[in-house]
Amino acid sequence: MTPSKRTKCIMVQGTASNAGKSVVVAALCRIFSQRGYRVAPFKSQNMSLNSFTTSENREIAMAQVLQAEAAGVEPHHNMNPVLLKPKEDFISQVIVHGKPAGDMNFYHYQHNFRDKALKAIKDSLNALKEDYDIIVMEGAGSPAEINMLDVDLANMQIARLADADVILVADIDKGGVFASIAGTFQLLPPEDRKRIKGIIINKFRGNLDILMPGIRQIEKIVGVPVLGVLPYDHDLKLPEEDSASLSERKYNGNSKITVGVMRLPRISNFTDIDPLEYEDEIGVRLIQMDDEIGNVDALIIPGTRNSISDMVTLDKEGFTDKIQVLAKEIPVFGICGGYQMLGTKIIDKSLKESNIGSIDGMGILDVKTSFGEFEKTISQSKGTLIGNGIFKNRKKEILKGYELHEGYSRLGKSKPLLKVLKGCGNYPESGFDGAQDGLAAGTYFHGIFHNFNFRRSFTDYLREVNGLEPLGYSHDEFEELKKFSIQRLSDLVENNIDMRLLEDVLRCHI
Repeated sequence: MTPSKRTKCIMVQGTASNAGKSVVVAALCRIFSQRGYRVAPFKSQNMSLNSFTTSENREIAMAQVLQAEAAGVEPHHNMNPVLLKPKEDFISQVIVHGKPAGDMNFYHYQHNFRDKALKAIKDSLNALKEDYDIIVMEGAGSPAEINMLDVDLANMQIARLADADVILVADIDKGGVFASIAGTFQLLPPEDRKRIKGIIINKFRGNLDILMPGIRQIEKIVGVPVLGVLPYDHDLKLPEEDSASLSERKYNGNSKITVGVMRLPRISNFTDIDPLEYEDEIGVRLIQMDDEIGNVDALIIPGTRNSISDMVTLDKEGFTDKIQVLAKEIPVFGICGGYQMLGTKIIDKSLKESNIGSIDGMGILDVKTSFGEFEKTISQSKGTLIGNGIFKNRKKEILKGYELHEGYSRLGKSKPLLKVLKGCGNYPESGFDGAQDGLAAGTYFHGIFHNFNFRRSFTDYLREVNGLEPLGYSHDEFEELKKFSIQRLSDLVENNIDMRLLEDVLRCHI
């Protein structure tokens, strides 16, 4: 097959947030890639706290990383030129081409920065067109937000910029799918309505025969074919983009071991905990701010976009004292912002992190963290496990991860967790990352539990103290399952949409 000489852009938009745009883009990336095309994902502007560091040490949303993996290409900052990371109410850190451009409120971003953001989007799109045959673009939210049409940087304005045909994804699981489709068409300007060449109905659980009369009617109403209906697949295990999806996670209460994870108000990089859910006889329970910690065998304080504000919330809700007691009885592990909270002080004299200023941490680790001292670290990182406490069996184990932090930490009496081989760690040129004291530990390395041997040493410790046999270090089922799920997703989409109609949308043979 000879790929098209002119780059084809196709955009997947949704009738609402969490309709399934991200996974449909990933599936199309895999389908086109398997047919011999060089494919790239693209999301012009993403608002997400689930991000990743590329090999070029740039920060992009995790969804585009998954989509790049599905396409079989290296993630690059051009695939997500603008990333908005909510920091406080109405304030977001703006990431442009993978680097921080500043903290901005909505007014400042739209009135003073929008032209720079649009230029970055154009530059990235043009760069991708130089190297790829097909660009599968993802919209954000809904394209029919009528109060935002004139300042849109994520949906139809970008479709016009790329001259992209649009596929509209509608979530039937929420109810009102036909109304949401018709309403989207009704609210769009005529020139944008014409760009929509097909509809995909997602997350269907029922009898397709019963749905068909509605499909035929909606096709007449909007004048656009339904390309297919995707069944709800509970077996797909893929990283989520939006923390709102955490509310849909089901805790396996029948598990013999329970790992509690604090559901912080500004939780970020929550995919750090994903691998633990697939360890045998381990259940992961998200603990909301109005919950009790309850009976857990370990506790994880995950990353957060605002460690000071979330530390204040934990203290206000009465969690600090309880976690201090638990740290003497069970493993308590902090990642990035969670690591900072386990320390004695979080110093923010310049109000870099929040308007609150400096505060006390939990005092579980002898660590002091400062903001405003250095620029933000964005790095793929590697380190050697020093191997104290529950990790003593994996001494000198080489671990990989990625760092995204503005705070920097200095240790008192607590011992470091890792010797840094690549990256920053606690602070530039410190040579070490994280801290460990008794059963408590913390690190700046996001993705640390994606290291199989490290994760297994953690869960085997929990197994042994609960009277279960350790599993040892065989193969990593989590990584195998993720690869399987990407292909399963691709097959599900390919088998349930009309590929002939999709070829007509692309105006090429796939």
